[in-house]
Amino acid sequence: MLYSVYCTVEITMLALGLMCFIALYFIPAGYGKLINKKWGFSFNNKAAWMLMECPTLIVMISLLSILDYAHKPVRIVLVSFFLAHYIQRTLIFPMLLKGNSKMPLSIVSMGMLFNMVNAFLIGLWIFYFSPAEMYSVRWFADPRFILGAILFCAGMFINIQSDSYIRSLRLNGDSKHYYPCKGMYRYVTSANYFGELVEWLGFAVLTWSSAGFLFLFWTACNLVPRSHALYKKYAQDFPDEFARYKPKRIIPFVY
Repeated sequence: MLYSVYCTVEITMLALGLMCFIALYFIPAGYGKLINKKWGFSFNNKAAWMLMECPTLIVMISLLSILDYAHKPVRIVLVSFFLAHYIQRTLIFPMLLKGNSKMPLSIVSMGMLFNMVNAFLIGLWIFYFSPAEMYSVRWFADPRFILGAILFCAGMFINIQSDSYIRSLRLNGDSKHYYPCKGMYRYVTSANYFGELVEWLGFAVLTWSSAGFLFLFWTACNLVPRSHALYKKYAQDFPDEFARYKPKRIIPFVY
């Protein structure tokens, strides 16, 4: 009964992700470079990021502590990949932000809700619904785990490096935006998002789970339309640089 509810939530999330993908091509999420007053009350960007991402840590650490599960060391390692991203995103990334940017409360609220549901789906799979012997110590030698771990680490590196480069273009207190042209930004206008896609592709592969692939799907549904909106904004604001580098949106040489 409980697993049927779990599957129903996954199917619902799949449908909502597709709707989100379509909607965001017409109505870009109004934060960051695309900030828009139509999204309502906005507040400090640092506080917004911490508030939006913290439900993930709370839910996952709670499941890790409460549930009883087999092969604990292996499952803890799997979740450690997930937690590594969200510790960086919740506690480190916001404190490194420069400028006086704000984020709408409406976007923060939707992000919190998604992060909570997503963490439950991934955590319940790893700690509760996955077959007892699936994540035995032999999983560390499985090609899926090895390939996934490599992809995850590569994606996280690209994501963090790209975010760092964007920050380096600004002085403290500066909220202007500049054209990035180093690292993966030579190939795509949303290099940080490309890194995040690779990261969650790696996580989906290393866990080999429907929840992991659903998260990858949702990440793409959110970031691909946003990368398109940013692509158009860069083309409008920096026509000379855009003509020189001829970048793609989010996937090098493809889109």
